[in-house]
Amino acid sequence: MKDRQFGRVRFIRGENGGKYPFSHSLYLQGDRERVVIDPASSLEKLTRLKEEGVDGVWLSHWHEDHIRYMNLFEGCPVWVSERDFPPFTDLETFLDWYGIEDRGARYYWKKEMLETFDYRPRQTACFLQDDKRMDLGGLTVQVIPTPGHTPGHLSFFFPEEELLFLGDYDLTSFGPWYGDILSDIAHTIASIHKLKAIPARRWVAAHNHGIYESNPGPLWDQYEKIIYERERKLLAFLDRPKTPREICSAWLIYGRPREPKEMYEFNERVLIGKHLDYLRQRGKAVLEDGRWRKVESEI
Repeated sequence: MKDRQFGRVRFIRGENGGKYPFSHSLYLQGDRERVVIDPASSLEKLTRLKEEGVDGVWLSHWHEDHIRYMNLFEGCPVWVSERDFPPFTDLETFLDWYGIEDRGARYYWKKEMLETFDYRPRQTACFLQDDKRMDLGGLTVQVIPTPGHTPGHLSFFFPEEELLFLGDYDLTSFGPWYGDILSDIAHTIASIHKLKAIPARRWVAAHNHGIYESNPGPLWDQYEKIIYERERKLLAFLDRPKTPREICSAWLIYGRPREPKEMYEFNERVLIGKHLDYLRQRGKAVLEDGRWRKVESEI
């Protein structure tokens, strides 16, 4: 997969195939404003891009693998949803939004954020407004709120190019992420449906495959289905009441233990926690005496 130009929108392929800890970026070449979206693709490419000219940085959301090289463009205004701005103000807040409480994991992530992702707190930003159409000069952008992954996750539609940037609704085989404190499974499902209905001709995801030039309809279905498959596995595992530790030790999300454990044990725990809460909200599971049990439906 190479960098591609679609009219006034350039796809910048991320290192490691756009997999974490990188993402793909977009470069918007308006007559009045030139913008880079999610500057975390490649230090070399983004450095060259800076020489071409960048007037602003837009972020689809607050996660570290979308801001990795943001500080290359120091002096440019940063645009983000106001709902996703708090993690940028302070590293402790950033970690709180992930729900990282364990002292060892918190130390690991502080080090990662400073050394790998060059985290620098900022107290000001410009806020992208939900559903607003913006004219950059020969290039129109529609801001599409797609919460669930994060509360302020944004996607972007470019009608002249018939191109839809999906951000982290990335259609990967792993499925959607909704493990942050403020992530939401129901909102994730609603955002998937919203994106699927937009009449685009090209689709760009922030990770992995990146560009889809034919309708990814079946992939949307598979991507959403992973949510329900995770729930099915969890309910099947609750054949008897079990503690949260027992449930997480089964590795129902990732299938097996993975390294670094500071990342994957945490990820498993928070995703399972979201599903347990989602089951409880719908009366399908309850927590009693420190153990979760499923609620058998009455017919």
